[in-house]
Amino acid sequence: MDAALIAAARDGDEGAFLALYERHAGRVRRLVESWVGDPVLAGDLCQESWLRAFRGLGAFRGDAEFGTWIHSIARNVVASRGRTFRRRNELLEEWWLPRAAAGPEPVELRVDLRRAVDALPPGMRRVLWLHDVEGWTHTDIAVALGVAPGTSKSQLFKARARLREILSGHTST
Repeated sequence: MDAALIAAARDGDEGAFLALYERHAGRVRRLVESWVGDPVLAGDLCQESWLRAFRGLGAFRGDAEFGTWIHSIARNVVASRGRTFRRRNELLEEWWLPRAAAGPEPVELRVDLRRAVDALPPGMRRVLWLHDVEGWTHTDIAVALGVAPGTSKSQLFKARARLREILSGHTST
């Protein structure tokens, strides 16, 4: 379905691009909000991401799904805006347990889970988020992060194992 919309949008059909936007905007918004924790800033960053996607649609090669491509654009927009924060990549490192998603679980569990996830190396943390929270395939993760699908699978396996160790209180080096 996206392929037909992409082709039509490339030919100047604004309705086709609007349809792509409507299909993917909610997920992009949730992802950006989870990174920045501020709905107003997230709105600005999403708007900038969609403008870049519209302008760069001709460069979309189709190596990955359109959703993966727009998420990569959003990630780059967030990272480029990150220079106003203490560290350039702070936004990308702070995507676990978004501030807006306070669930019904006990505070202690959330704190333990947050600490466990924060203890993971950044690569494992990113793959775990994209696969288990966002539902991306290993192929899409590989394209977005510039790694092999096998690396994505390995990082996910290691991340889950490490979380189990940390949460069970039996950490090993």
